[in-house]
Amino acid sequence: MTDDKNLLTDDTSKPEGIPDKFWDAEVGEIRVDALIKSYTELEKKMASSVPTPTDDETRERFLRAAGVPASPDEYQVSVRDNMFDPDPELNARLHAKGFNAEQVQEVYDLAVDQMIPMIMGMAAEFQADREIERLIEHFGGKDQWQEASRQMLTFGQKNLPAEVLEGMSSSYEGIMALYKMMQSDEPQTLGATKCKSMSSNAEKDLQSMMKDPKYWRDKDPAFIAKVTDGFQSVYGE
Repeated sequence: MTDDKNLLTDDTSKPEGIPDKFWDAEVGEIRVDALIKSYTELEKKMASSVPTPTDDETRERFLRAAGVPASPDEYQVSVRDNMFDPDPELNARLHAKGFNAEQVQEVYDLAVDQMIPMIMGMAAEFQADREIERLIEHFGGKDQWQEASRQMLTFGQKNLPAEVLEGMSSSYEGIMALYKMMQSDEPQTLGATKCKSMSSNAEKDLQSMMKDPKYWRDKDPAFIAKVTDGFQSVYGE
């Protein structure tokens, strides 16, 4: 006679296809609690997964639900500081890729934060190269310009505050004004203790403007233009 206890603990009594974790070998029954728990977890996982659209109509509904407008013209893009206008062609490309309004806005924000500073830096380098070309041409060649530059640097370091020298050295007009000051019979210096009294109100105003942080630190374009006009008025060409 076969022992009943041995029969109940024998794994061969487990129905085919039932995983071990759902089978209680001691009592020879399916573990209903484990089965229910596993099924519940599977339902949750399936509910959280996003089905891939299989036809155009389903895809359109999916895109609308994800915040993608029906047309790229419906994107409401805001560009900080009005640095540039939204680009319809770019918007159309982003729309074709399924970008929603929030994602498109992020693209423009990244352009302002990352691309614009890089482009402005390249433009500044280009402008500096153009200014150097003008100076080389004015002084009659690269060697002549290098010698004049060395002399002006020595003169400026001796007679001007560092921030003013830096500001003047950042533009063609400023360098030419520095050169005229150096060539003057009685150079008008701008140092705090070395500064001689300016001979005119225009020169005093120019001195004050060149000490303004908007000129030597911020390099404000409008303020630089104002200082440039002052250079030309006081020293001429």
